[in-house]
This record gives sequence, structure tokens and C-alpha cells, in this order.
Amino acid sequence: MHPWVNTRDPLSVATRVHADYVFLFPDSDPKFVSRAFGWAVDAFRGRFPGYLPVDTRYHDLEHTLQGTLCLSQLLRGRAEAEATPPLSKRTFELAILAILLHDTGYLKKRFDKAGTGAKYTKTHVSRSCYFADCLLRHHGVADREISAVQSMIRCTGMGTTPSNIHFDTEEYRIAGYALGTADLLGQMAADDYIEKLPILFEEFKESSHFNGAEAELFSSAEDLMQRTPAFWKRYVQPKIESDFAGLFRYLAKPQPNGINPYIDRIQENISKLEQRLTDPLQISVKV
Repeated sequence: MHPWVNTRDPLSVATRVHADYVFLFPDSDPKFVSRAFGWAVDAFRGRFPGYLPVDTRYHDLEHTLQGTLCLSQLLRGRAEAEATPPLSKRTFELAILAILLHDTGYLKKRFDKAGTGAKYTKTHVSRSCYFADCLLRHHGVADREISAVQSMIRCTGMGTTPSNIHFDTEEYRIAGYALGTADLLGQMAADDYIEKLPILFEEFKESSHFNGAEAELFSSAEDLMQRTPAFWKRYVQPKIESDFAGLFRYLAKPQPNGINPYIDRIQENISKLEQRLTDPLQISVKV
């Protein structure tokens, strides 16, 4: 995490990702990062044929940029640690494309006027894979590489067992696990993560109503907030440690045993949330 990178600004994040890309691959395509970010920003702003701009307030463009920044730093850290197998330039590129597109499943088609894209929470991973196929095929990306991007995106599905996801190569699998790690850590380390939890609850609520669920996942925003510390300790930590092969360690600076700014920031957020939960007067739920 870099305090000088504004994750609300695509250009700021793209500049940092480009710096990592050029550092790792001196023979890099000078236009790749700007091109990839341009495709994603166009999609989220409603400039891809047949789709509306993003209207989810938690899973928005900034959420995607938070994960993208984290993934780029993780892959750079892994390369600096000389981990094997090394990832090729093209695998790095596909990973960046995958995380930029991993939540495009929340986008609605132009004829879809009801509610927000949050109603697709349950199916957004498969919808993201479909959107990635459409966009990447439109730009001439090869079938095998599109399949690799889709497998990486599937690593972000809640409850998914990553080891059951098919990857053509070990490089692709590592990139997918790195993406799954970055998706979780990027959002939870955000400065406003706690403040955005009530917005996340509203997305879950809309999804539940749309899918005809008999019982909502959470009874209220306060309920979601109460359960968040356990989500971190019982789901996310085991997930990034075991399912995603401990790749989060490559975010440590310096390598190999330095401070991990993402983990530290999440721990701070969880501690702050737990303190608030002990004093009901401090819980302010705004949507």
C-alpha cells in the first residue's frame, strides 16, 4: 500500500502499476498498462457496447483499483524475492487484465433498469467471466489467454476452492492465487473500509431480495459489522494462508521478513471496529 497512490484515481493507480511492470520487464509494452486501464475504465463508465455505467457503491471502480494496486505490488514482491517459477511478462499482463475485469459482473446491460448491479452479487463471478470474454475477444486476445483470465477471476468467488479451478500452467495458477489474495486485502486495508460496511450490507440485501432468498445473509448493517472480525480471522486469514499459498507474504517490505503494510492496516481496521463494537454509541451506520 502506498499512501501517495490515490485509489479513487485510475491514472494514479495505472502510473504505479506501470512502474512495477517496467521494473520487472524492461522490454515491456509501453502502452499495455494505459490500454488495459482504458478498457476497464470505459467498461465501468458505461462506454462498452450494450452496458450501463457501474452503479454499485461498494463494488465500484475504486474497489477494483484497490485490488489492482495490491496485485501489482504482490507480483513485484514475489519477483524481487526470486520465487519460482518466475512469472512471464504475459502472465503479469493477463493477471492485471483479470483483476481489472474481476467485478465487471456487477455491470448491468442497457435494457436492465431495475435496481443496481448489486442484485447480481450471487452470480457476479460468472457474469464477470462472460464480460471478460466479450471485452477481450473484442480486442483480439487469444482464446487460451481469455480462459486463463477467466480462471484467475474465479479465484475471487466466495466459497470457491481454488485448487479445483483449472489452470493450463502453474504460472497462471500462481497469478490466480495472487489475484484472489489482492481482491481480499486491497479492500479490507482501505482507509474507509469500516465506513463502507453499511454500503456492502445494502448490496447483500438487494441481492437477497432479487434472488428470492428466504433469509438474508445479515439481518442489518450492524450485524454485518459485528461479524466482520470473525470474517477476517476465520475466513480471510486461513484463505490467504492456505488456499492462496501464503502469497500475501510477498507484500512485506523489505523482503522476506519486513513489515506487511496491507496486513498491518487490516489489523488496525479490525481493532478499530472491535473497539467501536464495544461502545454502541460509536457505531454510526450511514448508507
